[in-house]
Amino acid sequence: MSAQPQSPLALFGTDALVGEEERAIRDTVRRFVDDRIRPHLADWYEAGSIPAQDLAVELGSLGVLGMHLEGYGCAGTSATAYGLACMELEAGDSGLRSLVSVQGSLAMFAIWRWGSEEHKQEWLPRMAAGEAIGCFGLTEPDFGSDPGGMRTRARRDGDDWVLNGNKMWITNGSVADVAVVWARDEADGRVRGFVVPTDTPGFSAPEIKKKMSLRASVTSELVLDNVRLPASAMLPEASGLSGPLSCLNEARYGIVFGALGAARDCLETTLEYVGDREIFDKPLAAYQLTQAKLADMSLELGKGMLLALHLGSLKDAGTVRPEQISLGKLNSVREAIAIARECRTLLGAAGITLEYPLMRHANNLESVLTYEGTSEVHQLIIGQALTGHGAFR
Repeated sequence: MSAQPQSPLALFGTDALVGEEERAIRDTVRRFVDDRIRPHLADWYEAGSIPAQDLAVELGSLGVLGMHLEGYGCAGTSATAYGLACMELEAGDSGLRSLVSVQGSLAMFAIWRWGSEEHKQEWLPRMAAGEAIGCFGLTEPDFGSDPGGMRTRARRDGDDWVLNGNKMWITNGSVADVAVVWARDEADGRVRGFVVPTDTPGFSAPEIKKKMSLRASVTSELVLDNVRLPASAMLPEASGLSGPLSCLNEARYGIVFGALGAARDCLETTLEYVGDREIFDKPLAAYQLTQAKLADMSLELGKGMLLALHLGSLKDAGTVRPEQISLGKLNSVREAIAIARECRTLLGAAGITLEYPLMRHANNLESVLTYEGTSEVHQLIIGQALTGHGAFR
């Protein structure tokens, strides 16, 4: 009979740092993931597909789409509650959290923060309900970490705008009803955002296949071929890179918590496995090397959780700075991928199968390590904050 393993985060007592309402939201999302999502994840991952439209409606009913935004059908929760929801979603799969992050923190936030009242009334209630899916077109084939080099162009033609260009690695792109697309104004060189219904002539979103990571997620290219939009399609409050970068900051915050969810799921799975797996007549959990690995991984998970909750408090107070979120994103993802890989080794050959989530999480985290700012970009953001010198060029 194996001993009952303890949750890694229980050692840190982090529940005491979270309010009752936030815990209730977290537990509701956890039940949804366990009951509705987890039984299907291996099949979705193996097939390289996910029922995004159906899930969006369910996630809308759950109240997690744009949950940290105020008004227009959004739940208006605390930033900490949103972070904890992201943690539970990514404990299921990074692709699920990506669907929610892109919907709420990129597409919805861009409209909520930078859009006109008409944009907000038209799109936000439907997006919060999951009746409309959004995507966010910033990254291009040749410009990821350097969005300022974008080649997508917006040209005035009478009262209209005409957009031409390509975007790449766009989550939700092929299933989206609306795309927030960033383009450089040919007249003044300023970066501007546009609300683009995806049924607009000239817009297409071919799905990217043959991925080895984020397979339970829709990833697409966006093609804009003389896409003609009315003047009202432009986000009136956004001019320059501050617009899209503010949205990225929102999404990065969710990843701070989300990546820890993947790490926690790996550790909890591993604790159960090593308690049951017997080697040389005793459980794998009873060996010193195993316990040393588990202790080190739990320590990193707990430290990451304490930082995440601190950033949540700062965000709720309205005082969090972008470089502080970079600290969280860099730490959470870097430690999560290390934990996923180490947990895989403790399961041996079983760790490479989809019967367990470890290899799936490890593969997904390779993408999370890259998107919303690579580790190197976040190191340079932190370095600039420390030294006062920009080292991007």
